[in-house]
Amino acid sequence: MPPSPTSPLPSLHTVASAEALDLEPPKPSHEMDLAPIGNCAISALIDRQGRYVWACAPRVDSDPFFSNLLSGVAPEAEDAQGMWSVEAEGVVETRQAYLRNTAVLRTELVCEDGATLEIIDFCPRFRRHNRIYRPTAFVRIVRPLSGAPRIRVRLKPTADWGAQLAERTSGSNHIRYVGSDVTLRLSTNCPVSHVTEARTFRLEGTLAFFLGPDEGFSGGLLSTCLQMLEDTEASWREWVRSLTVPLEWQEAVIRAAIALKICAYEETGAIVAALTTSIPEAPDSGRNWDYRYCWLRDGYYVVQALNRLGAADILENYLGYLRNIVSQSRGGHVQPVYGVGMEPAIYERTVDTLPGYRGMGPVRVGNQAYEHHQHDVYGQIILPLVQAFHDQRFLREATVADFEALEKVGERAFAMHDQPDAGLWEFRTIARVHTYSSVMCWAACDRLAKTADALGLTERRNYWRGRARTIHARIEAEAFNAELGHFTGSFGGKELDASLLQLVDLQFMSASDPRFQATVAAVETDLRRGPYMFRYAEPDDFGAPETAFNFCTFWFIEALYEVGRIDEARELFEEMLARRTHAGLLTEDIGLSDRALWGNYPQTYSLVGLINCAALLSRPWSSMR
Repeated sequence: MPPSPTSPLPSLHTVASAEALDLEPPKPSHEMDLAPIGNCAISALIDRQGRYVWACAPRVDSDPFFSNLLSGVAPEAEDAQGMWSVEAEGVVETRQAYLRNTAVLRTELVCEDGATLEIIDFCPRFRRHNRIYRPTAFVRIVRPLSGAPRIRVRLKPTADWGAQLAERTSGSNHIRYVGSDVTLRLSTNCPVSHVTEARTFRLEGTLAFFLGPDEGFSGGLLSTCLQMLEDTEASWREWVRSLTVPLEWQEAVIRAAIALKICAYEETGAIVAALTTSIPEAPDSGRNWDYRYCWLRDGYYVVQALNRLGAADILENYLGYLRNIVSQSRGGHVQPVYGVGMEPAIYERTVDTLPGYRGMGPVRVGNQAYEHHQHDVYGQIILPLVQAFHDQRFLREATVADFEALEKVGERAFAMHDQPDAGLWEFRTIARVHTYSSVMCWAACDRLAKTADALGLTERRNYWRGRARTIHARIEAEAFNAELGHFTGSFGGKELDASLLQLVDLQFMSASDPRFQATVAAVETDLRRGPYMFRYAEPDDFGAPETAFNFCTFWFIEALYEVGRIDEARELFEEMLARRTHAGLLTEDIGLSDRALWGNYPQTYSLVGLINCAALLSRPWSSMR
């Protein structure tokens, strides 16, 4: 049995008294200050009071089994649905933190009479029978730390996008819940009627709750769940131990890396952009999108960041996903986004059964972006895949046949490099030859040339070098505005977008090039708002942007470093670290006036930026000698 993790936690959140609450404005129904748990198969978001408010099952893109986050009803309300809470009477303080270097969450509730309890939440993940055990299951362990707290357990999963409670049946030691896409069984040593009746009772011993597959639970419930806790802790810590982290900001980097791993769907290798759908980019903006899918662009940036930390497992698994996409496309058009099971069609629709985050609908399911032409995807396929030809750590060695398959993608990149597309920001009614898309097509050809050279394929090296030179020259001629003195967001255009800050990272040009330095200055003037960056400033399909895009702020930090403004870069990086949730994570966007977090969560783009900037800005390990 593992020791009880009862070491003091920082007081991350204190619940005010009822009298104090009467003097304050009403709190919003929900906040994005949530902590994710997961096991690379299933995940959930838990609020600071230890309540499940969001989880989809059996996959991240399924119907939400816990839908409270989008219900518009606060989880503490008596009529709240789509949630799972363990509530104690007279709580005056809550403390919450992850167990060190794990995705195991601990919440401590302190009651006014001095009684305290802890809730341990995790999704089992560990090696068993020579393979990873990652069931569609959530485990809660609830135990008193002092006194005998009076608690109640409310478990109200939903079906059909919050339209109704999940159908429920119960036995002597279990409760069965039938959702739209999954049936889950709660096995527990707690009296079942305490749960079904939401009855208040004294917590006098340790309780275990295993919400998992609809099958009998073998073995002793409490002892098995405690062993699962011990094994899951060990598994996460072993993975973290394999990472190569920078000297500075290690806690922030490790927490971001764990969250990125939770966003990986290990069965297929897919990496989702976020665990949520329809969290608006700005209040009442209508910019509510479903991010529970695998964008090839986001996947590229995730594996790039994790590769810097040495996390070869996620990279190698994702490469398998990409190879399947390449095979599926047969050298033709590649979508920017696919389902986690490589599904090509992700039909977008709105549902009216949930009012949305804080009542700010619409709630969207699916994403129309799968229909878009976004030509940067060809580079984002090739750039991660070519690593397999140079990295000897991988279990699967890349072959000449793999290179020949990639050449078909390269031909598509060359054909599309000067064709209009929706761009990386996925404009729905604007088509241009976007500079970023063209640069990614150049990068695809450039990396194919380098790979052919490594394989000793001289003729193919020369062929792809020629293709790369042609695109490079075209970009310099069409995307550099001599009158303005800097690169622009599209061929022949004048607008700017933050992706121009990536010209050095993609090796298109050097940071010492005066054209890049002029571009950085122009982007800063046009898109910087206080400490933060817009991705673009011109109005789009929904009007002018209102919130800053966190990933672009991290891009700007990198650019500041590259042009020698290192002190400014570090200062801005610390500002972004201060904007993280108590779980150490970020959403997609940030408000300019109140610095509130908006957009889907946890946003992989933002966590990638955090990792990349920490690695770039940290003092070297040699400085410790």
